[in-house]
Amino acid sequence: MEKVNWSRHWLSLVGCLGVNLLVYFFLIDCSDKAPLRRILSNVKDKEFSDVKLYTHHQQVVVDNGLLQVILSRPDGDVLGIKYNGISNLLEDRNEKDDRGYWDVVWNQPDGREGIVERIAGTKFKIVTEHKDQVELSFSKTWNVSSHGKGSVPLNVDRRYILQRGISGYYTYAIFERVEGWPKVDLGQIRAVFKLKKDKFHYMALSDDKQRIMPTQKDRENSQALAYPEAVLLTNTTNPRVRGEVDDKYQYSSEVKDDKVHGWISLDPPVGFWIITPSEEFRSAGPTKQELTSHVGPTALSMFMSTHYSGKDLEMKFEDREPWKKVFGPIFVYLNSVSSKNDSQKLWEDATKQMSLEVDSWPYNFTESSDFPSVDQRGIVSGQLLIRDQYINKRLIWGRSAYVGLATPGEVGSWQRESKGYQFWTQADNEGHFVIKNVRPGDYNLYAWVPGVIGDYKNDTNITIKPGWEIKLGALVYEPPRHGPTLWEIGIPDRTAAEFYVPDPNPSLANRLYNNHSEKFRQYGLWDRYADLYHDEDLIYTINVSDYRKDWFFAHVNRNINNRTYESTTWQIKFELHNLNKNGNYTLQLALASASAAEVQVRFNDASAQPAHFSTGFIGRDNAIARHGIHGLYWLYSIDATSNLFHEGNNTIYLRQSRSGNTFQGVMYDYLRLEGPPGA
Repeated sequence: MEKVNWSRHWLSLVGCLGVNLLVYFFLIDCSDKAPLRRILSNVKDKEFSDVKLYTHHQQVVVDNGLLQVILSRPDGDVLGIKYNGISNLLEDRNEKDDRGYWDVVWNQPDGREGIVERIAGTKFKIVTEHKDQVELSFSKTWNVSSHGKGSVPLNVDRRYILQRGISGYYTYAIFERVEGWPKVDLGQIRAVFKLKKDKFHYMALSDDKQRIMPTQKDRENSQALAYPEAVLLTNTTNPRVRGEVDDKYQYSSEVKDDKVHGWISLDPPVGFWIITPSEEFRSAGPTKQELTSHVGPTALSMFMSTHYSGKDLEMKFEDREPWKKVFGPIFVYLNSVSSKNDSQKLWEDATKQMSLEVDSWPYNFTESSDFPSVDQRGIVSGQLLIRDQYINKRLIWGRSAYVGLATPGEVGSWQRESKGYQFWTQADNEGHFVIKNVRPGDYNLYAWVPGVIGDYKNDTNITIKPGWEIKLGALVYEPPRHGPTLWEIGIPDRTAAEFYVPDPNPSLANRLYNNHSEKFRQYGLWDRYADLYHDEDLIYTINVSDYRKDWFFAHVNRNINNRTYESTTWQIKFELHNLNKNGNYTLQLALASASAAEVQVRFNDASAQPAHFSTGFIGRDNAIARHGIHGLYWLYSIDATSNLFHEGNNTIYLRQSRSGNTFQGVMYDYLRLEGPPGA
């Protein structure tokens, strides 16, 4: 029997007894840990109830004395969670398969797209049952005879784990395709929890993103906006939210920042939290954006989706292609306090519990051989350096670089990869990095550095085997560069956050984001371009304009009376002295997002046909409409012969030529004009 690690589970205990106890213990002088150690040394196994399992024909109940979880049999949906005197934290007025469930969005080969299928098991199995832990399996098996009958060709094994003395439960799933199965595209995999509507009204996503939320009925009684997810709250039961916009995409988060989110009930004061201790099973790297929680009240665990990327991130399986992946485990954590006046302590406690879960990854208590423990994993370390002779003749450190292992592919392919696992870390100020707990497998090492354009990829395939530690030493990244910098606009950080983000239309604001660092989450900012540039488009003058004030965050169409949309052309004006007529210039054009767009570049001739450069039709990330400030990253190194420039005054014209709707456009990350090599 595994020894219980009380230091790991201490906050779960406090979640049951009341967070006020935790606050008391933290008042103890932190320089002397002995009092806390003495308290923990007195905790005995017998003080906690054994984990008990009750099986019935249609239901399974697991009870550890702190909470009780009711699961449908053999489907594996969560029907109820009993905790702290609340008979069910989930909305039991919903249908049984509409409370706590997993679903997948997939496309059939015959062209049917966007099929939403709830994952329902057909077989129930007790994996582990003893006083310290119960693990249950609810699985479905697909076979060739099901082909064409509307069921996604996947085997799915969903697992649930309850442990002794733990105020919550763990869940994960093993998805599998067997060799020989038909092709299919997967667009989304997630777990959904629909909480009790009359209890949970306060949502918390981070320290500075928390608020009282409207209800689903408030949304239904409100004014529709430009797309179904967004409404103007005109008729609400709570006057505090009236007049605001509600849109679930306003609450998206980058996966590296989304380790805990959830809801708080005030009567009684209880917290429901989804803790995601690792990003290894999520798609597209640490900066991929996903949904978190939204009106319902609904809490989501997004394992993969095409949000902020489009079809580029679909899992596309060919005929006969096998595959297996473990999603999770995630931790559904519950906590409580004695008074609603202390409800904020629920969030504080949840963040501490999250830190414990992160430190405990990978878990050692799962009973699936598909989830390797820490001793079955490997480590990769090294140092990333940058060679850019036009910045420094010597190598410079890859300060704060994002360094990761992902499926072997092309440079930058990690941001469009979703079938495999990814392992990322952030380097220190000298570019040193350590990537821990890497699953066995074959990888490429990728990186990008804030403040430096482009993507790094190490050409060596890296094979990880259990217990291996691979030391790569110093790695050198040479970012795209053809000549000295003549001028630049923005910061190469793969987002448009540094540019001018306007205030929203006062009638379309979400008060949460007033004076907030994520002001770009406000609804309708795309239409502010036409308000600021009624008749003429943006003109930016090098050494005069300030990109923080004068460069609009998104290059969008001009909305004319909400009926027609007009393509827009931005201008960059600059002076060139000592024009080099014998060499080529280079425009480095980095995009933070592209939504059904095309950027045409012209040098000193606004009507040149064809354009001197065109991206062609690019992007389906929809980040402009979904308040994302970035989607997928695009980089173009554009050669421009010297005869396109003039001695003295010059103008570069940037035209976004696609004008079908208000959301077509791009967000720029960074622009740089380089002179000829050696200039």
